[in-house]
Amino acid sequence: MKKSLSVLLMAILVLSATAQEEKKVKTGWKFGGALPAVSASSDLGFQYGALVEFFNYGDGSKYPDYFDHTYTEISRYTKGSAVYRFMFESNHIIPGVSWTSDLSYLPDKANQFYGFNGYESVFNKDWMDDEKTDYRTRMFYRFQRNLFRFKNDFQGKLSGDHIKWSAGFAFQNFKVSSVDIDKLNKGKDDVDKLPSLIDQPGLYERYQALGLISDNEADGGWVNTVKAGVIWDSRDNRPNPMKGIWTELGVEVAPQFMGNDWGFSKFYITHRQYFTLIESDLAFVYRLGYQTTLTGEVPFFYQSQVITSRLTGTTSEGLGGVSTLRGVMLNRVIGNGFVFGNVELRWKPIYFRLFKQDCYLGLNAFYDFGRVTEGINLPDNLQDTFVNLYGESSDNYTDFFNTGEEKLHQCAGISIMPVMNQNFVIAVDIGKAFNPQDGNIGFAFGLNYLF
Repeated sequence: MKKSLSVLLMAILVLSATAQEEKKVKTGWKFGGALPAVSASSDLGFQYGALVEFFNYGDGSKYPDYFDHTYTEISRYTKGSAVYRFMFESNHIIPGVSWTSDLSYLPDKANQFYGFNGYESVFNKDWMDDEKTDYRTRMFYRFQRNLFRFKNDFQGKLSGDHIKWSAGFAFQNFKVSSVDIDKLNKGKDDVDKLPSLIDQPGLYERYQALGLISDNEADGGWVNTVKAGVIWDSRDNRPNPMKGIWTELGVEVAPQFMGNDWGFSKFYITHRQYFTLIESDLAFVYRLGYQTTLTGEVPFFYQSQVITSRLTGTTSEGLGGVSTLRGVMLNRVIGNGFVFGNVELRWKPIYFRLFKQDCYLGLNAFYDFGRVTEGINLPDNLQDTFVNLYGESSDNYTDFFNTGEEKLHQCAGISIMPVMNQNFVIAVDIGKAFNPQDGNIGFAFGLNYLF
């Protein structure tokens, strides 16, 4: 069980609130904010580290918009999972172009994997609960994924004030393998140790044995991409728009001549709209997105990536998790194509000054939904293959596969958003899945409004 001390910091920030004061324009480079990354996991170990942001407001003519922005995060679990990330964003270095550059190394010793095509893959929570009689291993729906990423996104005016072009490139190396059970067991009492993969293979190992994950993709590889698209952007501000439209569509291509181990292309479109209900304080907002594979075969570990014109967080993946369906388990819904949506009511009930900085507390109510629209093809003889492999064991085909059962995944919840200087946004999301196959209650702590 994970307990984050960062939540305590958020509570202190809110309790230290003073009466609302007149907002002041910021100029030059300003400290945006910082948070510790401190938590504990029974399997991943103790987490330690911090994140920090800085904003350059220049002469203040754009405030609360900014000229430059840096984000740095270094946090690590004692068993090896970590986030090493530096992001730089500039709206003036390249004249007329907004440029975002991200350099990250993201080793994950227990990345989530629940199979393909949403509800067509059965989730059994008791298999991961060591207090249940059906317990197998806490790592049953996990595999190891280490990601190196160098990503650059660009935007510029195409016509008028609202129509923009977008482009980008990314070099990404995924190293994929089974969970390192020996490393996670190190220092544990025998009663708390995870069973070996020989005794209890997880879903990742079983998908390899069934041929659903090929030898070519089981170890990971390079996925280097280029993308291009168009954007309509009439938002009144970026951190938390109160009115306007932000719609983008484009194509991402992973050509083999860029050194890729696979060649494919994907299409994406995302529409976001913002309505003011009470000036400055209450807004109704929504986001609708669709993504599909156009050509080629996509490696299973890249199917979770949600393509956008620019990366706004450490990751952009789902469906499920803090970037898409809050309350649904991360990467629960994986397919060749999917659709998703988010509806929010955003309220700013409290404004205050803290440490000579302008702050406010935001409260959001949200409803999220999504589903696979084009499934990953499974072999016609999959059930026969399964019986041949596991016919003498206690495993049943219907414990893993439920063909034709995909439908809408839904969740709802609240977000608590302490904000400093309009741009440093702390996000605490608490979501409840409607279907136990998607999990139960999701809790996430991070930065920025979802869209």
